[in-house]
Order: sequence, then structure tokens, then C-alpha cells
Amino acid sequence: MEQINFPKCQKCNSGDLVPLSDFGSQGASIRYKAWVCTNHECGFSIRIDNGEVSFGRILKFSNK
Repeated sequence: MEQINFPKCQKCNSGDLVPLSDFGSQGASIRYKAWVCTNHECGFSIRIDNGEVSFGRILKFSNK
């Protein structure tokens, strides 16, 4: 099994940034729509919405 090395979070330097994917309004898959820090105390995120990049926004997770 291949091990994947994710980049370290530059904000807290203890968590890793992991990619999240989503589906667009038309149902198409969007790979790597957001990157979030695995350190829950840090909360750093990078997200792309309609071509705009936002940083540090709190992301909500759903169990669909």
C-alpha cells in the first residue's frame, strides 16, 4: 500500500493539510474543493467557491 504524505499546516505546524472533495450544483464531482488542517484546535482551511479562494473559514461537515 502506498503511503500518502500530506503537507504540514503552515499555521500550527503540527497538523497536516488534507484535501476534501464535494459535488457541484449540477452534480459534477469537484476534487480538492477544500484543504483542512487535521489539528482540530487549529481550524485552518483553504476553500474554493466559484473561483474565489477563502482562508480560515469554519467548514461544516454533513453525513449524507
